[in-house]
Amino acid sequence: MEALRLLWDDGYLRYDFGPTHPMAPIRLELALRLMRDLDLLDAPGVAVTRPEPAGDELLRTVHTPEFVDAVKAASGAGARPDLAHGLGTDDVPVFEGMHAATALIAGGSVAGALAVWGGQAEHAVNFAGGLHHAMPARASGFCVYNDAAMAIRALRAAGAGRVAYVDVDVHHGDGVERIFWDDPDVLTISLHETGRVLFPGTGHAADVGGGDAMGCAVNVAFPPGTGDAGWLRAFHAVVPALVRAFAPDVLVTQHGCDSHVLDPLAHMALSLDAQRASYAALHELAHAFAGGRWLALGGGGYEVVDVVPRAWAHLVAIAEHRPLDPATPVPPGWSEYVRERVGRPGPGRMTDGVDEEVVPWSRGHDPGDAVDRAVMATRRAVFPLHGLDPWFD
Repeated sequence: MEALRLLWDDGYLRYDFGPTHPMAPIRLELALRLMRDLDLLDAPGVAVTRPEPAGDELLRTVHTPEFVDAVKAASGAGARPDLAHGLGTDDVPVFEGMHAATALIAGGSVAGALAVWGGQAEHAVNFAGGLHHAMPARASGFCVYNDAAMAIRALRAAGAGRVAYVDVDVHHGDGVERIFWDDPDVLTISLHETGRVLFPGTGHAADVGGGDAMGCAVNVAFPPGTGDAGWLRAFHAVVPALVRAFAPDVLVTQHGCDSHVLDPLAHMALSLDAQRASYAALHELAHAFAGGRWLALGGGGYEVVDVVPRAWAHLVAIAEHRPLDPATPVPPGWSEYVRERVGRPGPGRMTDGVDEEVVPWSRGHDPGDAVDRAVMATRRAVFPLHGLDPWFD
């Protein structure tokens, strides 16, 4: 069995909304280059595999046939916007080859999921994936096809009884949540900046799922400016207990790194070190409660030099059981490549130099603290639905 299967194809770089769009393919290019220069892709037990594009049948496990047809129609030369399907907006401009590029990313996430479920790989990573805003009949928030939802559907079809999905992107994982809103066999947990100030404006603590799936949608909505200590305290106060109670067969995670203090599209204050700590914690949860079966996806992240490449290099290193020392210097060759590509130097080390103690929830909470209030709102809304005490661990 492979320790890690990394899904990659240069065709991912063709998911390109244009030179002024925040979702710049250079962020994927620089991330892959850094992984190579850190010797992460040549380690024993690591396989870099080219996926096949998702075909229509697979796409339609999540998206309506009309939407798939609309994406295809908007992907040719000179295609016109289709605003009814979210295509041609400022967030999702149409471009030639759009269907092929996003179908390839979706195929990568599904291939990774099935490799993990089938026992070919312990873990799988598709850092080009994590396009969590796409809805069944509408593109949204830089996302055309929802690869995360397709991967979950593929796992369920292959025999996985329960799937837990944890999303640490700064934006609410609304598409994945909505697709599985009524499904009691899929747990979706999203930790994000509050929708009161940030796109997509959803993901409140009281949003807990519908029908027989009440408690299977979980939302932690952070106040703007939340930093490492508060974010990690919230993560550990919510995620492990729910994953343990849900007892999934597979863990699927989305690792948008736009919660970083340098990200230009949000208002959070996390460091690279806190993000790395969340990746390590999710890896541990996969081993503790999902038989080690773990599919990790990318997501947002728009500081394309200082944040995205380092964050996802840490993710890959953790997934292959070779975590990087945060003090590791960034390889000189990568730094020179960055200078050539973007005209400025990159970061010097694989750390922001932050190492904060996480105060566990078991020590009590402070009703005067905005983060603690957000955590308490989530615990009160969801924990009793899983037989858990919202007040005490």
